[in-house]
Amino acid sequence: MTYHDRSLKSVSSRIIPVQPFDYVVFGATGDLTKRKLIPALYHRFKDGQFDDQSRIIGVSRTRLDDAAFQKLVHDSIHQFVEAEYRDDATIATFVSCCSYVTNDVADESRWGDLGAKLRDDPNVVRAFYMAIAPDLFGPTCDYIKARGYYRRDARVVIEKPLGHDLASSIMINDSVSRIFEEDQVYRIDHYLGKETVQNLLALRFANVLFEPIWNSAHIDHVQITVAESVGAGTRGYYDESGALRDMVQNHILQLLCLVAMEPPASDAANALRDEKLKVLRSLKPIVGPDVQKLTVRGQYRNGSAEGATVSAYQEELPEDKKGSRTETFVAIKAEIANWRWANVPFYIRTGKRLATRASEIVIQFRPIPHSIFNHAEGAPRPNRLVIRIQPDEGVKLFLMIKDPGPGGMRLREVPLNLSFAETFTERTPEAYERLLLDVVRGQQTLFMRRDELEAAWEWIDPIRMGWDGAPDLPQPYTAGTWGPTGAIALIERDGRTWHEDGH
Repeated sequence: MTYHDRSLKSVSSRIIPVQPFDYVVFGATGDLTKRKLIPALYHRFKDGQFDDQSRIIGVSRTRLDDAAFQKLVHDSIHQFVEAEYRDDATIATFVSCCSYVTNDVADESRWGDLGAKLRDDPNVVRAFYMAIAPDLFGPTCDYIKARGYYRRDARVVIEKPLGHDLASSIMINDSVSRIFEEDQVYRIDHYLGKETVQNLLALRFANVLFEPIWNSAHIDHVQITVAESVGAGTRGYYDESGALRDMVQNHILQLLCLVAMEPPASDAANALRDEKLKVLRSLKPIVGPDVQKLTVRGQYRNGSAEGATVSAYQEELPEDKKGSRTETFVAIKAEIANWRWANVPFYIRTGKRLATRASEIVIQFRPIPHSIFNHAEGAPRPNRLVIRIQPDEGVKLFLMIKDPGPGGMRLREVPLNLSFAETFTERTPEAYERLLLDVVRGQQTLFMRRDELEAAWEWIDPIRMGWDGAPDLPQPYTAGTWGPTGAIALIERDGRTWHEDGH
């Protein structure tokens, strides 16, 4: 192992402990808690980032005692944590940190005594996680205040969906802000906790190579793809939201902001979020006839995905939802009206039942201004920087080289490939692991501020209204493909193509 390899290993292994905490999880018997929150906290406990001085307190309407909840925690770890990371002694100690309160915040007569579990110690961080429906955020915050559990240094974490439009988003945030100040509110977007997304900041602002050419003079266009091979299933929430609200309004616009933002003065939370807000407010509105011209929506039909025949979206819906116009695919050509990005299109697409699961950002640079290789075999191709968020996280920079061998100049495109799995051999923490403990640290950098959220809705709402007012249905596409033909036309009429590996 080289010194460089040892350095990478030692840096990735460094664990910075957090101070003791009481983490209260409302909705503790729900799917999110079992699949994501419990495994994330277990991994951080196993790695020594906190110890048995911290407490995890589950709260739900389901009638359980501490022992029953601890069994739920134990079972969740065995179901959702890989066997190689499960250790019986560690699990037993972690489970002993968990307790439970039966509580219905919507019914004052069924309020449980959460106060008996909370410690009145200023050195113990108090955090409330709302793994519940957004219409319960307000009543739960009111309950926290009414029962005397609120502290000025407490934190509250809220999950999407944070509204279905600007007006409903304002209502939800108002219901939380009646009790909690903005610096106490953590709006979680798990995409921002992914290592590759954070590495986009490091790539741009910790290296001298890219920032001088990170502008319209050198970049032809940007592509952002978040593709899922799974379907929407019978999720009632998804049919109420669709791909635009479920993915574009939060995850994809956050990725766009990180690509397009100006260098912040520091890595402080508000310095970074100020720059993201400027990007959102600089997005050209898509209104009126531009909705049909610059956006494509689709809905998958029968096809083959993940090696099996799958049903159409309409066939997965209950009878009362048949005929739904909900989109399972969106493609948009967006533009940012500022000096850095003038006339550089940002092509974004996301959907269910696509050809493969892949999330990536492609920075397509402009062609060289003049080629000296007039007689070479193979024309020079513009450089590309591909940032792969999932799976196979990494960064590829596509360059032109001479193909080895005698007999003339043969140009060939090859990638410089930074694979996270090969470079960092240890396990990469999941997004929730970082975000949950960032709450304990009081670090808001990777969480959305309220004005960011509202600026995103202001841009999304006219698109949604344009679709609702149009007579046409979402374009059909076969499951297991890359979406409707309209998405291909959207980019190809500009003389460009969607990036796919191997192209």
